Amino acid sequence: MTDFYGLLGVSPEASSEEIREAYYRFVHYPEQFPYADPGVMQHAYVVLSDPERRAAYDQSMRPPQDDAAPNDWSGAVGDGRRSAPRSRNPFVRMTHGLPRGWRIAIDWVVTIVGAVAIVLAIKAWVVNPYRIPSSSMEPTLHCARPGNGCEAHFSDRVLANRFIYHFRKPARGDIIVFKTPPAAAVKCGSGGTFVKRLVGLPGETVRERSGQIYINGHKLIEPYVKGDRRDQQTGVWHVPKGEYFFMGDNRIQSCDSREWGSVPRKNIIGEVFAVYWPPNRIGFR
Repeated sequence: MTDFYGLLGVSPEASSEEIREAYYRFVHYPEQFPYADPGVMQHAYVVLSDPERRAAYDQSMRPPQDDAAPNDWSGAVGDGRRSAPRSRNPFVRMTHGLPRGWRIAIDWVVTIVGAVAIVLAIKAWVVNPYRIPSSSMEPTLHCARPGNGCEAHFSDRVLANRFIYHFRKPARGDIIVFKTPPAAAVKCGSGGTFVKRLVGLPGETVRERSGQIYINGHKLIEPYVKGDRRDQQTGVWHVPKGEYFFMGDNRIQSCDSREWGSVPRKNIIGEVFAVYWPPNRIGFR
């Protein structure tokens, strides 16, 4: 026979108020009862909330008596108390003997801690948000006025995929979040976490001449760089093995690998794949 007490997550000694509260919790928080059938739960509540029907149900649950244990219940413990309700919910099984107030408090604590843990895990291993603070990636990614060279009222907020490079190598043209080498703080006046475009791969030679970029002597086609945002610098950089060369799309206002060198693979955090704020900028990149 179905264990109505176990379905509702209460002990057989539960009061009418506890039974009513348990059923109301199912009605308002059905996700806490993932395996429960609404019809069965309602029937369990109707039976247990009626004293006469509950008494008949309790009697029907009592096993046949024998000479060895004339007054035992199935599953009873040595001191005569009934065993924990047979519930699929481990939380119910662990807390069935506590007062109702304690059970509710523990339930809330477990829910909050679980939610925080999920958010932190997502940020650490899956997706992390970042804000664009400077104009180095204009107009691909906006920063907020009155910042120098910024074109928007609000800075773009982007999402970086933290696990993508466990499945493939960083590719030229990717917009990537990474931790800067120590030299960036000296050359740019700030360091930490930057967002720029990957231009040079390990072992390549990057050359800039009259605003154009050449990789191992071949001109790089860069539709994401507008003509008026190219500078007239000239330089040659060799990218060491295991490192990557980054540049901003707004070359005239980008402090990048041309100033502070290549970035080790271990410094790469993830690929920018979407803008989630402001609303008029929402989309994939």
